[in-house]
Amino acid sequence: MTDTTIAILPFVNMSSSQENEYFSDGITEEIINALAKLPRLKVTSRTSSFYFKNKDVSIPEVAKALNVSTILEGSVRVSGNTLRITAQLIQANEDYHFWSETWDRSLNNIFEVQDEISLLIADKLREHLGHFDLGEQLVNPSTESIDAYQHCLKAKYFENQWNPEASKKAIVHYKHALQLDPEYAVAYLGLANCYSFLGTTASMAFAEAWEKTAAFTQKAYELNSDSSGVYYQRANLAFFVECEYSKSLKEIKKAIEINPNNAEAQQFASFLYIISGAKKQAVRHLDIALDINPLSDETHFFRAYFHYIIGAYEKALVMLNQCLEANNKGIPAHSVKTLCLLKLKCYKEVLSYYDTVAEEAIVVGEKLGSMALAYALMGNVVESNASLSALEQKAREPNGFTEDAYCFMMYAVQGELDKAFGWVDKAIEQKSALAMLRYGDPLVDSLRADPRYLEYSKKLFPTDTEELSERKTVRPDLEKSRADSSKIVRFVEETKAYLEPSVSLRSLARQVELHPNYLSWLLNSIIGKNFNEFINHYRIEAFKTMAKNPGKAHLSIEGLAYESGFSSKTAFNTYFKKEVGLTPSQFLKQ
Repeated sequence: MTDTTIAILPFVNMSSSQENEYFSDGITEEIINALAKLPRLKVTSRTSSFYFKNKDVSIPEVAKALNVSTILEGSVRVSGNTLRITAQLIQANEDYHFWSETWDRSLNNIFEVQDEISLLIADKLREHLGHFDLGEQLVNPSTESIDAYQHCLKAKYFENQWNPEASKKAIVHYKHALQLDPEYAVAYLGLANCYSFLGTTASMAFAEAWEKTAAFTQKAYELNSDSSGVYYQRANLAFFVECEYSKSLKEIKKAIEINPNNAEAQQFASFLYIISGAKKQAVRHLDIALDINPLSDETHFFRAYFHYIIGAYEKALVMLNQCLEANNKGIPAHSVKTLCLLKLKCYKEVLSYYDTVAEEAIVVGEKLGSMALAYALMGNVVESNASLSALEQKAREPNGFTEDAYCFMMYAVQGELDKAFGWVDKAIEQKSALAMLRYGDPLVDSLRADPRYLEYSKKLFPTDTEELSERKTVRPDLEKSRADSSKIVRFVEETKAYLEPSVSLRSLARQVELHPNYLSWLLNSIIGKNFNEFINHYRIEAFKTMAKNPGKAHLSIEGLAYESGFSSKTAFNTYFKKEVGLTPSQFLKQ
């Protein structure tokens, strides 16, 4: 775990009406999205943060589960047109609140208050954790309509439940939002997400769902071409609809460049790399996704899939079983589990596997295909041929995509390599995404020895040589930086600015006439302390001096701490022990 890590827990709905639950969730999500934009700050994804909603778990336990150093928690109260938001930052290992604030605002100013809150939280994180550059605005509202915004919040509340019926409710609210504001990019992206979900879960005809997804994604892109979510959806479209691997990889890289904390983009990048055989890149993105989203069933499915592809079948099986314990209707997990069982030679288990699976989690093509492969691998020629014949017949039907892909796998397993490569030719011509998905599957490893395998691999997965580049910031020369650092130290020592409890990085920057980003960088890179460490060092020295002053003998330890500029007893004790190595009482006894 690094120090620059944070999880934003779901803000508690303190309103009298449960109807406002969506509003508190929305505020939380806006702050997550805002802070996720900051370079060098790792922000836990919504999925993992919201795992702890309405659960009685201590802050240290939450921090350990999410592998973060800092927790943000808060509450939201809506009454008529008034809004009260509270927030507090907690240092997890010490379990102490090092900052808190309350905002009372009009609901009409919701966009301004979201930006105000996010900027202030970011400022306090920078003071406490270390340097990162911070712009003048973190929340850029894409609508001026409060009513449209509230419909979007309700839509997200349903969308995030990740089930078909809730997604259909979300669509209704997104459409209401667009009636109020036809230029609302967030609503278009929300619709794209909902329809792609309905398409991938077979809750809607594949072609219809992805056609709508493409249209709404394009509209969202036209309105906001700097959205990580838009590029993530474009990557999905490029892969599943356009069947263009290079384009999909390019789009997902853009999504990550805009927001490295986009866990969905990171795990999709891992998927794209592993199916092409690029294990090193796949591991890197998978590790990032797991770091950001450690409690997501979806992310753990991608981890299981990765292990299946590299041949760690027993590990993959354990992970898939864990995914299915959390959600026994996970269609992809059931599908990959049967493939895992086939590689582990558990053929009989595969033949009866779908007998105990919930009907809504059964895809007919997956069931028929896994059973056909089991018969083939068992050497049951009669049943194998009958199953292949059934697959080929189903593949000719309008929605026979799944069965068609299993025909390819059957050809490979049965050693009919000409037919297998012939299928790849046809799939490339018809732009079938399943060609990319199935080509690197361990069950078709028999193809690898054929000279044609590498040739087709290059067609499906053009070589990717570009690595994501980090944004570089130009800094002043060392001589100027040292001079400015000395200027800061002289100013603080001469004015004793540290004695003011409310002194902040921004207020000090104004006084020394430097940009806050530059001041933050100087403190961390040249002086070697974050803002809080820098200021509190002087406060501790002031405490030591006052403790020796007979004129201050009437003051308690806490009183001396407040006189020295500390506004919190806990913060004083924490920093004192960290810097001096003793508690204040132990120090005074010496």
